[in-house]
Amino acid sequence: MADWSFLRNFAAKTDKMNKTNIAIFVSGSGTNCENLIKYFKGSERVNCALVVSNKADAYALVRAERLGVPTAVTPKADLNDPDVMLPLLKRYDIGFIVLAGFLPLVPTFLIEAFPRAIINIHPALLPKYGGKGMWGHHVHEAVKAAGETETGMTVHWVTPVCDSGEIIAQFRTALSPDDTVDDIARKEHQLEMEHFPKVVEEVIKSAAEN
Repeated sequence: MADWSFLRNFAAKTDKMNKTNIAIFVSGSGTNCENLIKYFKGSERVNCALVVSNKADAYALVRAERLGVPTAVTPKADLNDPDVMLPLLKRYDIGFIVLAGFLPLVPTFLIEAFPRAIINIHPALLPKYGGKGMWGHHVHEAVKAAGETETGMTVHWVTPVCDSGEIIAQFRTALSPDDTVDDIARKEHQLEMEHFPKVVEEVIKSAAEN
């Protein structure tokens, strides 16, 4: 097997004079993916260099291709193979990974190769409603069933344990008893559209300045 140890710290090295190339990992429709690509178009700091999906039929791939961003499909076997993933990310000089509705667990070798350089968005106020099976409408249904008076989105660092990484930022929105699951999803999604790109930008800016 090839020795990828030289990649261990390359993701943390950010040249202040150059853009940071990010890879966006997605599994579904890709509204956050498209939002990120559009937000960083023309940015002097961040370049959306690659969109990766574990699903060949993810509509996020269509969105990315329409916006001129290269894509790659990495089913489970490829995602968990360092001899596939690390060369792919190196080819696009990726320095940061953003999970934007990516369902599989990120393999440990990627977390080790990208220390403090992988973040995830979660559609709830972690640590509530996180962990296995808590994604998409499953989260919003759980929030509704619990009678919560607020919900929100969380951005956190990625660790080998699902949804357990240190929280970077949270944004909240009030709920009423009359809100349906779809209403909850809509309110939370509005937070994602407004805040997620700004958080990504701030995290990368902070990494470049330290």
